[in-house]
Amino acid sequence: MNFTQRQKQIVEIVKSKEPVSGDVIAEELGLAKSTLRSDLAVLTMTGVLDARPKVGYIYSGLEPQSLLFEQFNQYKVADVMIQPVIVYPDTMVNDAITSLFMYDVGSLYVADSTSKSLIGVVSRKDLLRSLIAGQAEKTAVAIVMTRMPNIIAVTPEMTVLKAAELISNHQIDSLPVISSDDQVIGKMSKTNIIDLLVELSSEEDA
Repeated sequence: MNFTQRQKQIVEIVKSKEPVSGDVIAEELGLAKSTLRSDLAVLTMTGVLDARPKVGYIYSGLEPQSLLFEQFNQYKVADVMIQPVIVYPDTMVNDAITSLFMYDVGSLYVADSTSKSLIGVVSRKDLLRSLIAGQAEKTAVAIVMTRMPNIIAVTPEMTVLKAAELISNHQIDSLPVISSDDQVIGKMSKTNIIDLLVELSSEEDA
């Protein structure tokens, strides 16, 4: 994969003005900051830029043709996805909360009891809201979950880079991985992506 012209422009701006904020980059290009979100995600996820809280973007010294970039772009979701935590529509919120903390995850995927296909996602926030309302013992997750088709999902064949763009664009922590028949077969998270970058970076430095 090659960088787009706009992504190359962003890199040059950061090189000349680092550390620089997303607002300044957007102003330099005459665009809204939200328009650049996916570009900045690509550049940071591949390690070309380093995003530092309260500081801004820093140029890492890596170029698109670097070994890290090329290796990262070759990985598929299937290579790094992890096991999902699945519940069913009739699972009580109380039980879902137990699963949430038992497996230390931020969201649970809701599958149809018969077909096992993905029908919803329930987040930590959804569950805790029901708990605070005192309805955890009598409310099923089907009542509080986000339903299809309002769920962003990925397939095993999709590149990790594309998954990273989706996570950044939609400001979410993870994505369900679904098969051709919509069954949940995995989970793709920010942590998966960061772990992969750390591993590739270590190999490049060795």
